[in-house]
Amino acid sequence: MIKKHQRLFNVMQVSLDALALLIAYTGAIAFKLKITGFAGFSSLYYWGAIWIIPLMLAGYYFMNVYSPMRSRMYRKEVLIVARAHFIGIVTIYSVLFLNKDIQYSREVSLLFALSGLLFILVERYSVRKILRHLRRKGYNQKHLLIVGAGPLGIEFFHKVDAHREFGYNVIGFLDDDQSKQQAAVAGKPVLGGCSLLSSLLENRSIDEVVVALPLNAYEKYGEIVAECEKAGVRVRIIPDYNKYLPGSPVIEEFDGIPLLNVRKIHLDDPFNRFLKRTFDLAMALAALIILLPLLLFIAIGIKLTSTGSVLFRQTRIGLNNREFEMLKFRTMHVPESEDVAETTWTVPGDPRTTRFGSFLRKTSLDELPQFFNVLIGNMSIVGPRPERPYFVEQFREDIPKYMVKHQVKPGITGWAQVNGWRGDTCIRQRVECDIYYIENWDLLFDIKIIFLTVFKGMVNKNAY
Repeated sequence: MIKKHQRLFNVMQVSLDALALLIAYTGAIAFKLKITGFAGFSSLYYWGAIWIIPLMLAGYYFMNVYSPMRSRMYRKEVLIVARAHFIGIVTIYSVLFLNKDIQYSREVSLLFALSGLLFILVERYSVRKILRHLRRKGYNQKHLLIVGAGPLGIEFFHKVDAHREFGYNVIGFLDDDQSKQQAAVAGKPVLGGCSLLSSLLENRSIDEVVVALPLNAYEKYGEIVAECEKAGVRVRIIPDYNKYLPGSPVIEEFDGIPLLNVRKIHLDDPFNRFLKRTFDLAMALAALIILLPLLLFIAIGIKLTSTGSVLFRQTRIGLNNREFEMLKFRTMHVPESEDVAETTWTVPGDPRTTRFGSFLRKTSLDELPQFFNVLIGNMSIVGPRPERPYFVEQFREDIPKYMVKHQVKPGITGWAQVNGWRGDTCIRQRVECDIYYIENWDLLFDIKIIFLTVFKGMVNKNAY
């Protein structure tokens, strides 16, 4: 069984991580020696490997890098490893500073920090690919028992069966419905009632028990959990109330009392907000510097082709339902456009739009001033697109969950936009994309959306 070999797998993973870090550390020193001759090289660097690598591995451990990754997306694993690696590097710099090792090469430290993370991620990706290949072949399996052969248990089984690369093998079901016992459900046997659990845990190779009972069977949970813990078998419960909740719930705690938060929002975490804000500032500053000639060209083009100001300010609803002024390049004639802009959609061939403005809209270049909104802090690079107050009041009544999008900062681009839901398209589909983004946010997801925006989201037939 897996639990007999889990310690060996963990030791192998730690050993591979240590090897990757050692290669990175040695490579950083070798590179420095080759390029500069490294006259300051001394035994200090030999001793460095003895304490730096164990310190990094300890940091990985405390930052949950060695928690089970079997069913996680690689993107999530990358973020966990990157966060732990960053904290480990900061700790090393702090130790060197407190110890006054000022002769320690900054180039070596920086090379080790970058190459170490790269080697760790490549090594873990390789391990993941190898393990998933073996699991598809039937090796490295975790044996599951599902308690509950109703719709919830069957749905979970189909999810497991669709992801055989995760290495889970369902040995069967338990259910107190006698009509199901000694029969097959979804191709797997119903081995008996819940009272048989203790005997199965003792006599069968079971690594994990998944409880998928309906709400009216909650009185059985206590006994099931007790039996599993007595046998030293991991138990997880699929809450049957999931279908009544609007989002992805998460268990929190208030002075020892568990609370069910009905929607997990990753950007509620202060570290995630800091990470996203830092990324936004860096991207906005870089974009404004690089695009400065283009911004000047557009400003001149607007002045030459129409009368009025270069920028157009419009009230939108942002984070926590608060109003802010969103900046755009002006694309319409004045004053008519400003009189009706708050309550009117733009339509194809709209007479209010200037010829140059139509070009800016179709190429999304009119949105570029919103990088200033990002610097100010009322927008993000990526997030749900903000809407005008007039339409927010309409949509909040007509579209379920519409107001959820205001629990994060609005963005210049978003998951809905790169999937084609912009302009005169289905609002419900946009909201679904926005909620998916909110519940699945991570920094790599933002980067993916930015790349998709550049390569497929700038020019759109629905932008006019």
